[in-house]
Amino acid sequence: MFLMVMKNYPPEFKADAVALVLSRPDRTITSIARDLGVSRETLRVWVRAAQARGEGGQRGAGAAPVGKAASGGHVPSDDVLEEENKQLKARIRELEQERDILRKAAKLFAGETNW
Repeated sequence: MFLMVMKNYPPEFKADAVALVLSRPDRTITSIARDLGVSRETLRVWVRAAQARGEGGQRGAGAAPVGKAASGGHVPSDDVLEEENKQLKARIRELEQERDILRKAAKLFAGETNW
């Protein structure tokens, strides 16, 4: 007999997970759910609920991927360097957000063990 256990996740964890999904169009909900330790369907429901409330917008919105620097001895202009710097800072914020979500998930799951 299969017994399903309902887990309660803190609202902050749910909001962070949704933000991660919406900010990462290059990743699937399945892969993000696996990384966070939640079911794909649970995460999908959270994302749809947030979108219905008007939070976050559509999946796919987010920072553009960082481009490659000019090569062949050509020195990029200040505008190009500023844009690349902006993209790199956005990527750092994204990675820090992912790290924080994973830390919260680890703390949440560590507190659930009954060893």
